Amino acid sequence: MMSRKGFLKAATAAALVLGVGAGAATAQDVTLRMHQFLPAQANVPSLILDVWADNVEAASDGRIKIERFASMQLGGKPPELMDQAIDGIADIVWTVVGYTPGRYPTTEVFELPFMMTNARAMSRAYWEMFETHMKDGEFKDVHVLGTWVHGPGLIHSNTPVRTPSDMEGLKIRGGSRLANALLEKTGATPVGMPVPAVPEGLSKGVIDGTTIPWEVTAALKIPELVGNHTEFTGNALYSLTFVLAMNKDRYEGLPDDLKAVIDDNSGLEFSVFAGGTQEDSDGPARAAAVERGNNIVSLSEEETALWRSVAEPVYDDWIAEMATKNIDGQALIDEARALIDKYTE
Repeated sequence: MMSRKGFLKAATAAALVLGVGAGAATAQDVTLRMHQFLPAQANVPSLILDVWADNVEAASDGRIKIERFASMQLGGKPPELMDQAIDGIADIVWTVVGYTPGRYPTTEVFELPFMMTNARAMSRAYWEMFETHMKDGEFKDVHVLGTWVHGPGLIHSNTPVRTPSDMEGLKIRGGSRLANALLEKTGATPVGMPVPAVPEGLSKGVIDGTTIPWEVTAALKIPELVGNHTEFTGNALYSLTFVLAMNKDRYEGLPDDLKAVIDDNSGLEFSVFAGGTQEDSDGPARAAAVERGNNIVSLSEEETALWRSVAEPVYDDWIAEMATKNIDGQALIDEARALIDKYTE
């Protein structure tokens, strides 16, 4: 498996190769436009997407050029990214799968409350189940390059939250359909909004808090907008599923050697690298909140168990809903748990 260090080393080598050849004009056989919703300096674009793109460019000897468009610069809103990949408005997109709720139901097994152990184990399990259940089904209209999740999801709020009852009446942004379902069970009012809208939502009082992992709080300046952060013991409160997807015709139209370049830099190893890199960025972001003097509410195992009991009906509801789509939800849960346990160190 290619480690984060391996990816970064390859990217450095790419920069050296391209720098040496800068004096000579290199014809680009293919230019691909990559579109996503975060600022270019945020962790995912700078530590994952840019590394992936740099590696692809280097491995193609400059025959592939990847133009990077951050913050929805090609137009549209984050929930439109998957359709932009399908329709060819962008060649490659990175997005939150849950921005199109109900459209990719099998991925939601990884978004159920308290499924998550760590991002590397979850991302590996997600890719395996993508290949088994999703590749030729829900995602048949795109060529998927990577599937991963972020680090442990937690609550960031303007008032301290320790018990589910503390959520009563709070307006909380949830990152997915199932995150919103969990919020409802606690008595909170879930508010759906893409993550770039969270800072304005907090500053204007549209929301009282948000569910996001630590790593993205720095780019969004969350610790400056709220002073309380609630962490859970054991499996995380929730996680979100991401996908890096390519227009299918664009991929299939590549010559075989350039397809191989894309393939060699995508798939299982890349997915694990991406999820792990996001989780590795949690620590510095958390430290920044601690340095500001923010209140970190760390729940004990007993306190977390109370949240688990409140979340249990979300499973029952999801299984029942999947049955209406002729999907065996319980079987997916069992399979996901087995894979996550297998890969959790």
